[in-house]
Amino acid sequence: MNKIISLEEAISHIKDGMTIMVGGFLDVGTPDKIIDELAKSNVKNLTLICNDTAFPDKGVGKMVVNKQFKKMIVSHIGTNPETGRQLNEKEAEVELVPQGTLAERIRCGGTGLGGFLTPTGIGTIVEEGKEKITVDGKDYLLEKPLKADVALIFGSIVDEKGNVYYNKSTRNFNTIMATAADVVIVEAEKLVKTGEINPNDVMTPGIFVDYIVKGEE
Repeated sequence: MNKIISLEEAISHIKDGMTIMVGGFLDVGTPDKIIDELAKSNVKNLTLICNDTAFPDKGVGKMVVNKQFKKMIVSHIGTNPETGRQLNEKEAEVELVPQGTLAERIRCGGTGLGGFLTPTGIGTIVEEGKEKITVDGKDYLLEKPLKADVALIFGSIVDEKGNVYYNKSTRNFNTIMATAADVVIVEAEKLVKTGEINPNDVMTPGIFVDYIVKGEE
């Protein structure tokens, strides 16, 4: 099966109302070419699962400015004032999640778990509306898994089978997001022939990747 597709075809997999995961950490390790193309499209009413909302002129921040998200599930919005404005004006829903909790909820979605127990957020606004469970006399919050219709991730080196290597901190959320969506599309900074990546360096096996977009110029 040939997994390599055009940017246009990649965008076609994302429809109004879908939930998408986007890898990256303040635009480091973000599939910028795919996101830039999405920002030019008319797709709307999306739910975003991402570490943050980047910057107004970078990454998913461009889509925030375009008001393409009805809901954002993120751990940080401080670098994009537009996200805060939409939250305060009730133009979009923003669910702020502690970063470690966000990562673990995605991991649970990818491994088929029903959630996990954490003390993080006990006694704060984070616990509102959540089930509290006591274990050995200590209170925990039940945090439920997160899954998406489509995950958009970035790979430093990707082979034609979809095996991915991430360079340094570009790895961030990409590895876990690749396991937690119905369709996974990776933007390859460098695309190589199958076998050119040392198996010991594969961080996301190709079995998780449905499509590859060639990100090189």
